[in-house]
Parts: sequence; structure tokens; C-alpha cells
Amino acid sequence: MAADTDTAGPAGDTLAHIEAGLDALETSAEPESSRLRHVAASVLPPIIAVALILAVWQILYAAKIWPDWKLPGPSQVFSSLKDTFSEGDAWGAVGHSIAHGAVGFGASVAIGTPLGIVTARFKPVRAGLGPILSGLQSLPSVAWVPPALMFFGPSPAMLYTVVLLGAVPSISVGVMSGLDQVPPLYLRVGRNIGARGLASVRHVLLPAALPGYLAGLRQGWAFAWRSLLASEIIVQSANLGHSLGFLLKNSQDANDMSGAFAAIVLILAVGVAVNQLLFAPLERRVLKARGLA
Repeated sequence: MAADTDTAGPAGDTLAHIEAGLDALETSAEPESSRLRHVAASVLPPIIAVALILAVWQILYAAKIWPDWKLPGPSQVFSSLKDTFSEGDAWGAVGHSIAHGAVGFGASVAIGTPLGIVTARFKPVRAGLGPILSGLQSLPSVAWVPPALMFFGPSPAMLYTVVLLGAVPSISVGVMSGLDQVPPLYLRVGRNIGARGLASVRHVLLPAALPGYLAGLRQGWAFAWRSLLASEIIVQSANLGHSLGFLLKNSQDANDMSGAFAAIVLILAVGVAVNQLLFAPLERRVLKARGLA
């Protein structure tokens, strides 16, 4: 007994010294200035990239390689964007498209998540549905617009159908990919402590597959947003409201290239905002909780 105490003593002291050293390193590595550098490293690269794109655009415009109606300058697009906001068209169109996108994406998550779990957990289902989901994921969602229009007519149901068919396969494949990376040992441990069936899915599989699941959700949102905009651009109807796709198509019909670029800027801004304000913080939080960031 005395020998065990003697052996554990030096080992315990060594571990304590190592932990104290790591704590000291982490403490010294996170001063306030390093946080500011981290924020600057996150914010400055996108600003520099946008500035470079605008500079190249302005150079091409100033070179007059193409006429103004083919390639307007950044200032012309900004002026068109300003007019869109001042006339009250921008906020309504953005709100309309985001509302449709949120409903379609929420329904896609509600369908795609259990579908991915069932497909990943049952081999016969995977053998049958796995290749179909992968094939649907690579199918351009714009291909679903004509049949959805013929079936539902120019209605919100048509929009949601195209969004579902575009986003559900991506989310399901993301869930499957995340579950495939869960070590079997986790399931064995879960079974030994009583986590079986749905309890195993809730308390073992989904938490372990969360990083892959979040990646699937991010990709699913991208597919949902693209599908929605494709539908809004192709199908114009009073039943679908005044959307971002309507703004873009209206600019095309009026041969207004500045207006078309302004609508694209709005579409891009919504995509970037959703990614940076929703998915990026969620992903950072999950990775940090697992010691991966």
C-alpha cells in the first residue's frame, strides 16, 4: 500500500506540473491584443477581397471594353441599389424570399434529418435509397421547376416543392456522412448504459455526428436558397409575390443591367448573412465544445 502511494505520488506531481504548464501557456496565449488580432484576421480578408473585386471591376469599366449597358460601373450599380431601397422594393423582396426560404428549409430539415438517420442505420434502406439521394443531390434543382409548375401551378406550393427536392437530399446525405464517422465504440458504450433505439439516436448518434450534420445543414441551406431563386426567376405570378427573383427577372425584361447586378448583390448578401450569422457561429460553437477550435 505504501509502495502504491509512493508510485502514485511522483506521477501525480508530474501530471499536475504538466497541467499547470498548459494552463500557463493558454493564459499567456490569450491576451486582449490577440483577440483583436483574431477579429482583424476574420474581418480584414473579406474586406480586402471585396475591395480587389471592386477595383478590377472599375478598371474593366474604365477601359470601356464593353458599353455601359453591358457592363455598368460599381457606382452605377450602387446607385441602382440605392434607388431600389428608396422606392421600397428591396426590403419587401428580401423579406418575401427569406420567408419562403425559411419555411422551405425548415420543412427540408424536418424531412431530411429522419430520412438520413433511417437510411444510414438500416442497410436495406441504404442500399435502395442511398444511390437515389446521391443522384438527386447532383441533379440541378432548376430541373424540378417545370414539373412542379405543371403540377401545382404558379403557387407557393410549387416553390416549396422545388426547395424540398433540392435541399432534402443534401441534408440526408449530410446526416448519413456524419453518422458514418461515429466510432462503433460509442454505440457499444451507449448500449451498456441503457441507450437503445431512439435513446441511442438522441443521446449518442446525433451528438457524435453533429459536426457532419451541421455541414449538411449548411449545404442544404445553399441548395434551398438556389432552388428558391431559380423558381422565382423562372415563374412570375402575383401568387408568388414581389421577390428577389422577381427583381432580377424584371431587370432582365427592362434590359437594365445595373438593376440586375443590384438584385444579384441583394441575393448574395442574404446568402452571406445567413451563413455568417447562423451557420458559422453554430459550427464554431460545436467545434469549440469538442476542443477542435
